Amino acid sequence: MIKILSTLGPGSLNKETVQALAKKGVNLFRINLSHTALKDVESIILKIQSWTDVPVCLDSEGAQVRNGFMERGSVVYQTGDLVTIHPKAIVGDRQSISFTPSSVFSQLNEDDEIRVDFDSVAFRITGVKSDRLIATVLQGGRVGSNKGAVVGRPLQLDPITLKDKAAFEIGLSMGIKNFALSFTHCADDVRRVRELIGENTLISKIESIQGVLNLKEILPLVDQILIDRGDLSREIPIEKIPFIQRSIIAYARMYETPVYVATNLLESMINHGSPTRAEANDVASTLLMGASGLVLAAETAIGQYPVESVEMIAAIIKQFEQWSPDTSFQDLIES
Repeated sequence: MIKILSTLGPGSLNKETVQALAKKGVNLFRINLSHTALKDVESIILKIQSWTDVPVCLDSEGAQVRNGFMERGSVVYQTGDLVTIHPKAIVGDRQSISFTPSSVFSQLNEDDEIRVDFDSVAFRITGVKSDRLIATVLQGGRVGSNKGAVVGRPLQLDPITLKDKAAFEIGLSMGIKNFALSFTHCADDVRRVRELIGENTLISKIESIQGVLNLKEILPLVDQILIDRGDLSREIPIEKIPFIQRSIIAYARMYETPVYVATNLLESMINHGSPTRAEANDVASTLLMGASGLVLAAETAIGQYPVESVEMIAAIIKQFEQWSPDTSFQDLIES
């Protein structure tokens, strides 16, 4: 059975939509801790549990660098701007920015490059002071609040944040049995989380080069994996992602480990009522590769058509389950 995972957010976190999503076939509702305040975790879980019997998955922030909140929600940087990077969280503007977790600041060195968000605004550190860093904007663009960032070399980051630990403990106390570890880099990351959640279901998210290279040691320790193509494409050129995806799925199937695939499945349905033909083909191709489930993120968290997005995924799954290489054209058209 192909499963559908749906992320809940401002566009869907209400009784009517959650119940409609469940009716359309969602098997697991995901709470993204990267975009959920710790103080809201308990109340969100209570709401979902009161609306549906579909289980909830808490998805950790994990070992990811992010920028802080930005003035008026986003800031445009111009190539050549000088920007101060602060060690503590500030509201970013044209002259200033900060990054989390706080341990990142002390690890940054002169000439390090930092790319932020998918528009790939790029900063190069050109000055190092004890209380601040000076960066030059190499590539301008818009940076929103709380966006993922990539430094051009590995940093030492805890696999789970203090917020993750607290949220997981809340979840466990409320009967949550599904947890996802973002940016799983190695087997030790998995062991750290196992100490918290025990034998509950653990989904390791493969979204970094380290995670791909260490897949062999990760797979035996987890229940499922999830390929996050978006974050993976921050580190790997996008033209390689389709083939990395194929290889990961094939490798995981050797270990009989279910694989979910996320990011940009129906991206156009954030703002439109139907997908592009390329998106429908991508979803079908992902299923033909052997994926065990599909994950809707922005489509259902912030999109205007969350229910229609799930309906479309379910429709493609139905066609996949009916299809075989021997199916006649007439049967394909009429099915």
